[in-house]
Amino acid sequence: MRREWEARIDSVAAQFVLGEAASVGPAAEALAWIRQEAGREGWDEISRLAARIAERMATSPQWHTEGALAEGLDKLRRAVEAATAGDAAVARKPNELAQDPGLVNDFILETRDHLTSIENDLLTLDREPSQPEALHSIFRSFHTVKGLAGFLEFDSIRALAHEVETILDLARNQQLAITPAVIDVVLESADYLKQEMNRLEAGLSGAQPGEAAPVGGLVARVQSLDRPCSVAALPDPLLPPAAPARTDAPSSSPEPPAPASAAAPPPVPAAAQAPGEKFSVRVDTQKLDHLLDMVGEMVIAQSMVRQDPELAGLRSPRVTRNLTQLSRVTVEVQKTAMAMRMMPVGQLFHRVARLVRDLSRKMDKPADLDMSGEETQIDKTIVEELADPMMHMVRNSLDHGIEPAGDRLAAGKSGRARIALRATHQAGHILIEIEDDGRGLDRDRILAKARGRGLVGEGQTPSDNDIYNLIFEPGFSTAAAVTDVSGRGVGMDVVRRQVAKLRGRIEIHSEPGKGTVFQLKLPLTLAIIDGLVVGVGGERYIVPIFAVQEMFRPTPEMLSSVKGQGEMAMVRNRLLPVVRLHRRFSVTPRTREAAESLFVVAETGGRRFCLMVDEFIGKQEVVIKSLGEGMKNIPGVAGGAILGDGRVGLILDLEGVYGEHALA
Repeated sequence: MRREWEARIDSVAAQFVLGEAASVGPAAEALAWIRQEAGREGWDEISRLAARIAERMATSPQWHTEGALAEGLDKLRRAVEAATAGDAAVARKPNELAQDPGLVNDFILETRDHLTSIENDLLTLDREPSQPEALHSIFRSFHTVKGLAGFLEFDSIRALAHEVETILDLARNQQLAITPAVIDVVLESADYLKQEMNRLEAGLSGAQPGEAAPVGGLVARVQSLDRPCSVAALPDPLLPPAAPARTDAPSSSPEPPAPASAAAPPPVPAAAQAPGEKFSVRVDTQKLDHLLDMVGEMVIAQSMVRQDPELAGLRSPRVTRNLTQLSRVTVEVQKTAMAMRMMPVGQLFHRVARLVRDLSRKMDKPADLDMSGEETQIDKTIVEELADPMMHMVRNSLDHGIEPAGDRLAAGKSGRARIALRATHQAGHILIEIEDDGRGLDRDRILAKARGRGLVGEGQTPSDNDIYNLIFEPGFSTAAAVTDVSGRGVGMDVVRRQVAKLRGRIEIHSEPGKGTVFQLKLPLTLAIIDGLVVGVGGERYIVPIFAVQEMFRPTPEMLSSVKGQGEMAMVRNRLLPVVRLHRRFSVTPRTREAAESLFVVAETGGRRFCLMVDEFIGKQEVVIKSLGEGMKNIPGVAGGAILGDGRVGLILDLEGVYGEHALA
């Protein structure tokens, strides 16, 4: 169809060149055919342009000399190319992914970086439409993507990026106002490019990439942004260009013209970059993971050498000095290697910023997002794994926590809600807070729902914290109606499981009428862990230190048995279940008397329990090692670690330990 349309346009152009009155008829027939066929295919933009050209031809006796029709034909041809670019890309699909995989992979990675920057800058423009640097940055990103896509012959991507670049250039020159409608379409264009990156990546990995999504309709919407009225009523593409303003006449105002003030500064060439500027290189994550594994092995080897009994018996100052130097260098190498996996949590926050903008408009709940601590560094894996839980919690804040603007005003609040994301370092961990100034959690409603489901007995009076943690139970929801955003009770239980998987925990603080704060406490990295090394019989186990509340030797008065709940210990006026670790792993303990053992009060998933062990060996930072495919799904075991004396200790997954105890 595209070739036929182009042939008809060429026919019109040929008749245009002849400039004969008799040629108007065949040209008009060609345009009528384009209009009809384009309408059938759904390309309304092409159909309307063809109709407008035909109308101008019929009403202008000197149509061949005006120049406006030539411009109109050129715009019509570009519209056809853009509208059908997606079809052309699909037709070339087998060749598209047969290009150099390295080049395509680099294109995907670079384009994703640009798309992240584009989305962040668009959200900045949404708040501050007059921010020039954000606009220039978006323009440069689309320009780069267009050039790379053109080089690799990804026509649908190139065509879309070109049209968006054109619109942005008009905005840079103050010929187009940045409105929410403009930002919506540019964001939609960025989303399309994200989908295409996923499709290309699937093809590189050997999976079936699928067909490229049609891009013509989106291109038409982008093109329509440069016109203040509907396409059907717009003669602008066919009018002669306005005479340029005289530049030799003196200006009556000392101020420079407005296109001069908005002109973008020329890009800085690479050779002109400031000395000392930081550069970065792309490293395959598999290579980085292997490096970290080797550094971990080096740390273990250094620890074993340091604690070797034969070396410990030496009294040589030179050997001691060399071992100290080795230890210092090893620690520095480990820190540097770990830092290579770290990334600012702001990248996670900016994903949430897009969600807040879209949902607040969809729900008609005006909301502002405040972010702080975006530069806080956290392990790349945690950032990736935390994306979905963060989305769930922010979505729930907007749907359940934030009141409609009218209700807020009636309660004496601002009509615009506020959601805050904060990240800080805290005692070797990272603390991420999600706060809203909404209605807060309804304690009584949650408790009533929990009693109705049998989660809380009629005679029980749980604490506020225990009640708030009930929202993490599977299928639990207090929503009056199910929406396409939330209300089915799925999501928050996934949040807790995902955070527990990352060896973190969630705390909730809420005040009725004032709002709610979710606090996520997470380790800085998943490669090493601060652990409490405990002994049971002849075995060593590592309890993640962040989950340890306290340690003590129980007295007989603290211990009791509760029907249906087993052994319990009274700790600070609260009955806690007792988990005998030797039973969990079928190990022979030194003693089976609880009063002669030691207890570790641990917390997981909002629940506390006492872990019964034989001895406390000490606190140690250990490198987490995988146990292999055959042992990766053992309940209660998160991995292994080689201790300083060369022995292997199992790292406990407390969620699994407690869960297996409950099942028993």
